[in-house]
Amino acid sequence: MQITKVIKVGSSSGIVLTKDVLTLLGIERGAQVFLTAAPDNAIRISPYDPETAQAFEEAERIMTEDRDMLKALSG
Repeated sequence: MQITKVIKVGSSSGIVLTKDVLTLLGIERGAQVFLTAAPDNAIRISPYDPETAQAFEEAERIMTEDRDMLKALSG
């Protein structure tokens, strides 16, 4: 486990990822990442993958367009 601080970046906030963490994620400085909510208020950081991003966008589109049908099926 590593500890890092939340720092001010312009009018936003950010965290610093060490070289070891970048290596662990298989990314370099400037790379895009996914931030995903996990249980217990945790955030998961994953390398950006265009295919995964497209799948999430498609799932979101389906959930929005077919909201009523999905709600009926779930209850």
